[in-house]
Amino acid sequence: MAPINNGLYFLLESVFSELPSEARVLCVGVGTGKELIYLAKRFPGWRFTAVEPSGAMLSVCRQVANEEEVASRCFFHEGYLDSLPVEEMHDAATCFLVSQYILDKEARSQFFQQIANRLKPDGILANSDLSSETDSADYDSVLEVWQRVMSGASVSPEGLSRIKAAYTKDVAVLPPTAVAAIIESGGFEAPVQFYQAGLIHAWFAKRASGRIT
Repeated sequence: MAPINNGLYFLLESVFSELPSEARVLCVGVGTGKELIYLAKRFPGWRFTAVEPSGAMLSVCRQVANEEEVASRCFFHEGYLDSLPVEEMHDAATCFLVSQYILDKEARSQFFQQIANRLKPDGILANSDLSSETDSADYDSVLEVWQRVMSGASVSPEGLSRIKAAYTKDVAVLPPTAVAAIIESGGFEAPVQFYQAGLIHAWFAKRASGRIT
């Protein structure tokens, strides 16, 4: 997945390029910290809030941040946004391949509202999720190619059926317009799609005015 991630981070750098030299960035569901490390190495004045419910993943993120000598600019929070201490607001946020696991649309919108509430006025969110027109005639073909990318091998018809069922049951793979609408309903201006690779789509959006609660 490195080529896909690197393409996303490369464009993300330009999306965030006009942030202040001492910007504070919220990384939601940071996992092992790939996007945090990428941004921290390119913007030496930025500070980061890393939010991750998995203690094991956050430990890896902290370890890598120490190895890359950026940990002093990071605050690590094991948990979710609702348990994150309210301190200063953030200039931007990243949320990569997280909201797709929130199956209920209203809950997904509220999740983005939580992010919006942590951003300064005009703060920028960069979000990516699996997204596709699942009702289209092309979906099976797109899904098969995507699974070849993920597995590095061909996929049997039975395997494709299992994957499709799992995506339907466990992952909210929605059309890009639907994902953008959910982000907007969560307190952001109309999102702009800036990246796509396979099923991964990414958008950026400014926090809408008057949504801090």
